[in-house]
Amino acid sequence: MPRLLCLLLSTFVVSSTLGPQSGADAPDTAFHAVSYVDIMPSSRTPAVAAFRQLRDASRKQDGFVRLELFEQIGRPGHFAVIETWRDQKAFDAREAAAQKQFLDALRPIRVSDYDQRPYKTLTVGPAPPASNSQAISVVAHVDTVAAPQAPALLKRLAEASRREDGNVRFDVLQHMMRANHFTVVETWQSQKALDAHAAAAHTKQYRDELQPMSGSPLDERVYKAVE
Repeated sequence: MPRLLCLLLSTFVVSSTLGPQSGADAPDTAFHAVSYVDIMPSSRTPAVAAFRQLRDASRKQDGFVRLELFEQIGRPGHFAVIETWRDQKAFDAREAAAQKQFLDALRPIRVSDYDQRPYKTLTVGPAPPASNSQAISVVAHVDTVAAPQAPALLKRLAEASRREDGNVRFDVLQHMMRANHFTVVETWQSQKALDAHAAAAHTKQYRDELQPMSGSPLDERVYKAVE
């Protein structure tokens, strides 16, 4: 067999064995819907029930990954919701009736509109485990001016933060239409772990480098997960 043909066949066999690109190289097509809504504090219980009903209905739909509900600490009824779907196509195809039922349930008890924004993955770690009762979550909105270095800065922060003691999760999402808007979702095992992260050298470096490119004050809010 000619040497060139032999090399081509060998390459084909190796490629077939390895299969398609590894997960590390494959693009992340996940779609994230980040939403905020304020509910009358006296109506917290029916609001949480409506979120749970939406989550249970979504679990039956193709492409659903998870729905996470967070309530701001010290502000009952102030919720942040993060939905994750396999891709935007799955999100767009979700059951309209379940969405309508959910929004109809919130309408008489909400004091702000249901503000939902579309995001893609910038950097996301492994799926977060179930949090303990002491766990603290932070949802931050980062708005930059036209700064091409911003994504790399946020990725570097995420990678360093995931290595910290007490870190459960550190994800960065990028707005699908406004590439200079980011949502950072982080969870820590305790307030002590969060305080240590805030004082860490890489966190200080991130804040110092972010400030000159910031398009608005950094918006960080502390939450508890609602199971």
